[in-house]
Amino acid sequence: MSGTGPAGRDAEGPNHLADLAWPEVARRAAGSLLVVPLGATEQHGPHLPGTVDTEVAVALAVGLAAARPWVTVAPALPYGSSGEHAGFPGTLSIGPEAVELVLVELARSADAFAGVLVVSGHGGNAVPLRRAVGRLRREGRRAYAWAPAGTGHDSHAGRTETSVMLALRPASVRRAALRPGDRRPLAELMPVLRRDGVRAVSPSGVLGDPTGATADEGRGLLRQWTGQLVAAVDGWWPGPAPDRSAPATPVVGRGA
Repeated sequence: MSGTGPAGRDAEGPNHLADLAWPEVARRAAGSLLVVPLGATEQHGPHLPGTVDTEVAVALAVGLAAARPWVTVAPALPYGSSGEHAGFPGTLSIGPEAVELVLVELARSADAFAGVLVVSGHGGNAVPLRRAVGRLRREGRRAYAWAPAGTGHDSHAGRTETSVMLALRPASVRRAALRPGDRRPLAELMPVLRRDGVRAVSPSGVLGDPTGATADEGRGLLRQWTGQLVAAVDGWWPGPAPDRSAPATPVVGRGA
């Protein structure tokens, strides 16, 4: 899972939409699950690039496609709902309403495929993603959502994300800038985060402690998350036509 580039670009492959002409898509789409990596462009402390969430989502989608060749990976959507990071330069947020609308319209345009799965790398996308999936299901479409579970004490630019980036793109990690941020549990911080944003609790933008991060730990996390994603998809697919009255698939976020 080292094929993601600095902007979260998909790795090349026969099941990547970026590499397929439309007749090739037509031959595979009816039996394929389209996977859309959904990320964000937002600050990740003084030591990580703003593309972390997108790169994680792409890596997981690529890992799923490697395990299940009937999956087609779409180009990533690199913007999300990141208003809580607005106090930091470089954060580009389109907000929850726009995220929901973009996902709904994108999935509607993908009716050639047997279904659409959005793999999200950013916890702030959870609510609009859940709403989008619910709306699409009510319209009779096969729509799914998945995100890796996080830890309540290491929710943003801490050990977890730093380890993953050391595994995916080590040159992007500014090791000399590794410093602990606010290490309180996310549940304790959430009221302030919702009201005043990340900068109110962490001037560096870090929630957690990245200083113990390692590439080996990052590779282990990616294997774990990919295995969980594959298991989740195997539980959904193939299957009967979706129940239009079914609730939207829960989205488990990784934090802020």
